[in-house]
Amino acid sequence: MKISVITFLLAILPSLLLAQTTISGTVMDNKGMPVFGANVYLEGAYDGSTTEANGNFSFETTETGTQVLIISYVSFEPFKFVEDVTKMKNLKITLREDVNSLETVTISAGSFSAGDNSRISVLKPLDIVTTASALGDFVGALQTLPGTTTVAEDGRLFVRGGDAGETQIFIDGIRVFTPYSPTTNNVPTRGRYSPFLFDGITFSTGGYSAEYGQALSSVLLLNTIDESTQEKTDIAIMSVGAGLGHTEKWEKNSLSVNASYINLAPYIALLPDRNDWQKPFETASGEAVFRQKIGDGLLKVYGAFDTSDFELTQDDINQPDGTRFMLNNQNFYTNASYSEMLNKGWTIFGGGSYTYGKTKVGIDDANIKDVENSAHFKLKLKKRFSNRFKMNFGAEQFVTDFNENYDDPNVDANLGFNNNISAAFTEADIIFSRKLALKLGVRGEYSELFSEFTISPRISFAYKTGKSSQLSLAYGDFFQQPESEVLKFTNSLEAQHTQHYIMNYQYSANNRIFRAEIYRKQYTNLVTYNDEFPDVNTTFLNNGDGYAQGLDLFWRDNNSIKNVDYWVSYSYLDTERKYRNYPIKAMPNFANTHNLSVVAKYWINDWKSQIGFSYQYGSGRTYTDLNEPGFLQKKTKGYNSLSLNWAYLISQQKILYASINNVFAFKNVNGYQYANTADANGNFARRELLPAADQFFFVGLFWTISDDGKDNQLDNL
Repeated sequence: MKISVITFLLAILPSLLLAQTTISGTVMDNKGMPVFGANVYLEGAYDGSTTEANGNFSFETTETGTQVLIISYVSFEPFKFVEDVTKMKNLKITLREDVNSLETVTISAGSFSAGDNSRISVLKPLDIVTTASALGDFVGALQTLPGTTTVAEDGRLFVRGGDAGETQIFIDGIRVFTPYSPTTNNVPTRGRYSPFLFDGITFSTGGYSAEYGQALSSVLLLNTIDESTQEKTDIAIMSVGAGLGHTEKWEKNSLSVNASYINLAPYIALLPDRNDWQKPFETASGEAVFRQKIGDGLLKVYGAFDTSDFELTQDDINQPDGTRFMLNNQNFYTNASYSEMLNKGWTIFGGGSYTYGKTKVGIDDANIKDVENSAHFKLKLKKRFSNRFKMNFGAEQFVTDFNENYDDPNVDANLGFNNNISAAFTEADIIFSRKLALKLGVRGEYSELFSEFTISPRISFAYKTGKSSQLSLAYGDFFQQPESEVLKFTNSLEAQHTQHYIMNYQYSANNRIFRAEIYRKQYTNLVTYNDEFPDVNTTFLNNGDGYAQGLDLFWRDNNSIKNVDYWVSYSYLDTERKYRNYPIKAMPNFANTHNLSVVAKYWINDWKSQIGFSYQYGSGRTYTDLNEPGFLQKKTKGYNSLSLNWAYLISQQKILYASINNVFAFKNVNGYQYANTADANGNFARRELLPAADQFFFVGLFWTISDDGKDNQLDNL
């Protein structure tokens, strides 16, 4: 009997030593549906199972005490349950969607992304300079997007009823104070900076982040390339000048340099325009980006310099000999930024910029000299609390020192101002699910010049309406100080103010994208004055106001037609404002009701060519007819332009490129100039304000020399 008891105890001893516990439960998704095939296991052990069709799971383990149970399944966030194994029975587990999925909703109201790294891009880097009407200018390409207005004689970005000064440009998050080359009346300007060094562009037509301020209408964010893929040299020989670029790459750093020289004298000698040029436009420019990896951080230093010079005589109905205009400009811009991923989900970004601009202008007997020194300093921290909650906050300082000397036979005046703006912002991104996201922020600014503090709340909301579609809403307050042409005369003003209301629908699938957006902008505190040309005796007030509202449509498709990529943009704008010297509220003369752009590109394999065209239409813009009562009561005829380009691949790294703007030579009228005095019959004579030239021709040879022998500048043309 004793032997039998001992034998029994020896038989059950292993089971007593390795007692097993059953772990069981059910896994469901957030809609209450069972999850089939999810992995369920104890962390650090071999014990586990997978869920059945009804979501149930069950397995046994010899582990004891407190353990970590993990449930994982694709497109859901991993679930962790910490408890004593004896209590892991009949569990009810609900998995949350993984909001890092590509299907997750994104905030899109008011924002267009143009870059290979963005989730949904309406434009690619290639598009910025292959658009026929753009002539290599990133601003020209953006003018084919909805929300912009065709102001052919100016060249800057006019967005949703706002004038060009209401759009600010940032490079790597740092402000650019003088983004355009100066010019004269009826001669369009260009952006200063080459698109060759940028790999991402975000164009926000409204409702933008609390991180950015001092812009009533829009911000344009340019990001330089983080890392070069190889060493290469780019050579450009053009009908208007030449360019040279080189990238040198080392193990942890790289340097990219571009230089160009443009001289329109040979072109104008061959194809004269409507201006009488004493010295045709000439400019030399250079820019560079240095990148250095420092541990987990990246340092980028960007610098750009350009100098331009021209002199001409323009027709003037009030001066039989015309108006003499001379301009000489020198501009230097540099910025440096550093970003690094820190521990525990923190990211730090710091940077600053400095701008020096010197401009000499001669108008008949008057000589004007402007000197501007500006700087921007910024520090930003971002904390990733989880996949669903991120927060960033920061502070920045804007400094401007502007001086002007005005001299003519009757007046000698020294004008200028010092302006310091301090700002702080915070913003949270909250992703409730793959279908629902919220961005909530606030910005505060203090102006030392006005002794004024402003608060700008911003909020954006997005809801995914289907697998490939979503709806977004945005609201924001935006403040901006008056431009230099006002501040040099007075500092007894307040910041100008707008409120944005935006609703956006977006569909993106199968290389097609459709966007529809309606908006309303309400202006208050706009600057008004009582003289046509302000001076030190002018009365300035903040009693202007206005509105802008409309509809923007965008469609892009590079899938339906083989080797064809095209997009169509349409904008409807209804706007009126009382500002500057306007006696009443009216539609400003830079705005038009209808804008249409159609851009298409076709790759022909047999010809080794890409052929493109761009058509732009803008309905008539307002002007004041002095021979009839009223103010801005008439409209010009509509603007039409069809442009073509052709890029031919001579060899893998040599490209011949040609373009023609306004192929059919449409006669576009930008407005009218009236005589200062009436004739004997009481009528005021007038002349049409026409472009300097109806057409522009361009031819260039672009040659790349690279390590792989394959890279070419088609990405930059």
